[in-house]
Amino acid sequence: MKDRTVLQAKRLGIVSCKRQDVLDGIAQRMADDDISALVVVNTPGDLAGIISRSDLLRAYMESPESWRTLPVEAYMTRDVVTVAPTARLLDAAKLMLGKHIHRVVVVREGEAGNIPIAVISDSDLVCDMADVG
Repeated sequence: MKDRTVLQAKRLGIVSCKRQDVLDGIAQRMADDDISALVVVNTPGDLAGIISRSDLLRAYMESPESWRTLPVEAYMTRDVVTVAPTARLLDAAKLMLGKHIHRVVVVREGEAGNIPIAVISDSDLVCDMADVG
């Protein structure tokens, strides 16, 4: 893990949604695809936030009758922790542990903002640890 980059450990593609998507559809996608978060992008594809299972639970607890119809932007995390494609796995692991988070978004600079290209989760790190030893 020491010298490998975040892109070398990436196991899955990026799954994204739009800010205006409703939470019911997001919950269904998470359940169907067994994923714990979706990257939220603006229309040009720039990073706008991230929505996780925890965010969905919070929406349900705060609005049990109407959570299904609420937009993603009402509950997404806007301050997303990101890393560059050249970041080392070890640095991503330190960042996750230090900030008590389960994933970081790998981004490249675009014309108007950061373009998400991958998500590295604590599951990816554990799988890399098991494979590389």
